[in-house]
Amino acid sequence: MRLRNIPAAEPAIAASPYCIKEPNTIKGQWKSSISNNKPIFIEIGMGKGQFITTLAKENPDIYYLGMEQYSSVLYRALQKMEEEPISNLSFLCYPAEELPDIFEKGEIDKIYLNFSDPWPKDRHAKRRLTSSRFLDRYAQVIKDEGLIEFKTDNVDLFHFSLEEIQAHESFELIAHTFDLHHNEEMNQGNIMTEYEEKFSSKGNPICKLIAKKIVS
Repeated sequence: MRLRNIPAAEPAIAASPYCIKEPNTIKGQWKSSISNNKPIFIEIGMGKGQFITTLAKENPDIYYLGMEQYSSVLYRALQKMEEEPISNLSFLCYPAEELPDIFEKGEIDKIYLNFSDPWPKDRHAKRRLTSSRFLDRYAQVIKDEGLIEFKTDNVDLFHFSLEEIQAHESFELIAHTFDLHHNEEMNQGNIMTEYEEKFSSKGNPICKLIAKKIVS
């Protein structure tokens, strides 16, 4: 799907106090300079921000970072933030490839991946956010025993993700389900994203997995 360009997006992001513009300059200092020593949870590909905004409101003792590489998408979340600021939430307009340039080893406590682009063609597999290429990057920034939580309605992508995580030396799979909303234990406290609401309303089962960083 082609994204609609919003000319106002990039200037708004550049001027906003809610967006961190040069995150590489605080690499290794996130907890002392940004989160006030709170745990840092990051959502990669946050879309319009419904999921992470809700989490931040409900959990003031955690600092949240919403990462979205498309300025026109992030702009929608930013507009909501300007209407109702949240002190423990900031945004990053950066691609996931740059995580190791932004964060030092162990600076991230948890990573959320929600309804990521499935990149269905085999030749594009390395672009999937649960591919070994990206798991390598997450392993560089997430703390030992830190968690990755992934949700999708795409069963093929979910099978791929299970295989990639189980084959990766830095992560272990600790839980998974092919029908989240009918799994009482895993669905407890679940926050739905915009996509999740859309897909589940059509009767599509939602898949979820949780993986843990192995102590290095």
